[in-house]
Amino acid sequence: MSSSPDVVELLLAQHERIRQLFADLESAQSDAKQAVFDELRRFLAVHETAEELVTHPRARTLPGGNDVVDARLEEETESKKLLAAMDGMSVDEPDFDRQLATLKKAVLDHAAAEERDEFPLLTEGLGERQLTVMAAAVRAAAALAPTHPHPSVGSSMTTNLAAGPLAALVDRTRDAVRAALGGPASS
Repeated sequence: MSSSPDVVELLLAQHERIRQLFADLESAQSDAKQAVFDELRRFLAVHETAEELVTHPRARTLPGGNDVVDARLEEETESKKLLAAMDGMSVDEPDFDRQLATLKKAVLDHAAAEERDEFPLLTEGLGERQLTVMAAAVRAAAALAPTHPHPSVGSSMTTNLAAGPLAALVDRTRDAVRAALGGPASS
């Protein structure tokens, strides 16, 4: 293993962090629970944006990648809708725990599907250097990504780029990703 994690190692670590945040949420009380939920919401929004801008487009270029990515994007859209419905919700609201259980199942099922279907495509289809460069691009995208879910924006890069007030933010994120990948900063 290199000293810098490759994109799959980075995303696996992020998936573990997501699992830990869900576990922390289940044991936290009141104010601490709200803080953990807010962290989870932010982390999920950033994580999915980075995947949509970096890993999914690259996976599409590999044999069988389109079908795998299409299924992951459907899952992400559903998770975003669930998370958006909970955004701004107090953890003390009567329906919070039920909605959290639904969100947890959707997110963890999605993570498992990525680990089973998409990550092997990347590790088998790309070289170590490409995977390491993609990790840098994921970190760049995460640094500029929205911190709230935006299900109405959709889950494709084209839709994200056309989305009203988020367009500038997505453009900056795309430029940072391209620069991290060694491409032109803008098109």
